[in-house]
Amino acid sequence: MSDRSATPPSPSPRHRHRHRVERAPRGTRLVPSGSAGRITVVALTLGAIATLIGVALLWPTFTDPELDPYFAQASGASVMTERGEVVSTEMAPCGSPDNGRVLPGPPLDPRFPGPECPRSIVRLDTGPDAGREVLLEIPPGPGSPDLGAGDQIQLGRSPQGATDIYAFEDFTRTVPMALWLLVGAAVMVAVGRWKGLRALIGIVVALVVVVGFVLPSILDGNPAILVAVIGGSAVLYLVIYVVHGINLKTHAALLGTLSAMLAAALLSWVVIETTRITGLSGDSTTQVQVFVQHVSLTGLLLAGFIIGALGVLNDVTVSQSATVFEMRHLDPHAGPVEVFRSAMGVGRDHVASMVYTLVLAYTGSALPLLLLFSLGTRSPLSILTSDVVAVELMRSLVGAIALALCVPLTTAAAVWLSRDVTPEELDRATIGTRA
Repeated sequence: MSDRSATPPSPSPRHRHRHRVERAPRGTRLVPSGSAGRITVVALTLGAIATLIGVALLWPTFTDPELDPYFAQASGASVMTERGEVVSTEMAPCGSPDNGRVLPGPPLDPRFPGPECPRSIVRLDTGPDAGREVLLEIPPGPGSPDLGAGDQIQLGRSPQGATDIYAFEDFTRTVPMALWLLVGAAVMVAVGRWKGLRALIGIVVALVVVVGFVLPSILDGNPAILVAVIGGSAVLYLVIYVVHGINLKTHAALLGTLSAMLAAALLSWVVIETTRITGLSGDSTTQVQVFVQHVSLTGLLLAGFIIGALGVLNDVTVSQSATVFEMRHLDPHAGPVEVFRSAMGVGRDHVASMVYTLVLAYTGSALPLLLLFSLGTRSPLSILTSDVVAVELMRSLVGAIALALCVPLTTAAAVWLSRDVTPEELDRATIGTRA
C-alpha cells in the first residue's frame, strides 16, 4: 500500500502532449526527413538557383536610353519643380502681367480687368529664386486647387528667356504621407507584432525588386514576360520566407504560388493573343509605344498581368497551407483525402471572396471612366469590350483563374508535405509558424 502511494502518478496523454508543446522552442524551423520533404527542398532549391541565374542573365545595365527630346516635354519630365509656401490668397481681377513671375514689388493690376479669380502670393523655398515671392492666378473651375495661406505646394519652373515662369504643379504631401505611413506601420506592428514588422520588410523587398530589377530590365529591351516571371519568383522567395519563416507551411505555400504564377503567365499570353487587346487606350502605354519603341507593349501587358496576380496568390496560398497544417495538428491521424477535402472547403470560400474583391477593386478605381462612358451613347457591351476596359477585365480574370488554381495546388502540396510528419514534429512546426 505504501509503495503504491509513494509512486507518482503517470501523466495523462493529454498532459504529456501539452508539456511537449510548451517545451518546443518558438520559431522552430522544420525541414522534414521524409521523401516528400527532401523532394520539396530539392525542387525549391533548383527553383532558387534558376531564379538567381535568370536575375544574373537579365540584370539591367542601368544606362539611360536615348529618347526623343520631345518625350521630356510630353511627359512633363522637362519641367523643374520647386517648393513654396502660400503667403496669402485674395480675390482680384485676373490678367496681371506679373502672373507666374517673381515679384519685384506689389503685383501689377491687369491692363484689361477681367473676372475675378483667386490670386495667391507664394514664397519660394528652393531654386534660384528661393526667398522671393511669386504671383499665381488660378482661374476657378472643376479641379482647380483651393489654395490658402500656409499651404505647401510644388511649382513648375520653366525657363523663358532670361527669366523663369512659375505655375502651380501640385501640393507637397511629403509630411502628411510620411505620417500616415508611420501610422499604418504602427498599426501593423501593434496587431501583427513580429510578423507585422516582417510584413513591412516584405513590402520593401518587393518594391525594391520591381523598381530595381523588373523595370530597368524591361527598359533594356529584355523579354518582359521572362523578366516578370524571374522577378516574381525572386519576390516570392524573399517575401514568403522573410515574412513567414522557413518551415513546412511556407514550403507548401511557395510551391503553390510558383505553380499558379507560371499558370498565370501562360494564361496571360493566351488571353492577350485571343482577345487582341493592345493597351494603347491608356496615355502612359501610348507614350511607351511612341518614345520607347524597343519595349514590347504586349510583353509589358503580360508583365503587368503576372505582377498583378502575385499579391492575391501569396495571400491565398499561405492561408491555405496554414489551414492544412492546423487540421493535421488537430487530428494527426486524419487521412490525406479527408484533410484535402476539408481544406478545399475553406479554400473555396476564400476564393469566392477574393474574386469579387478583385472585381470591386477594379470597379472602384475605374468609376470616373465608367461614369464618362455612361454619359455617351455606346452600348454596355461596347463599353465592356473596349480596349481600355477589356485590359482591366482580362487582368482581373487572369488573377481570378490563377487564384482558383492555386487553392488545389497548394492544398495538395501541403497535404503531401505533411503526410510523413509525426505528431511531435507537427507540434513544433505549428508553434514555429505561429511565432
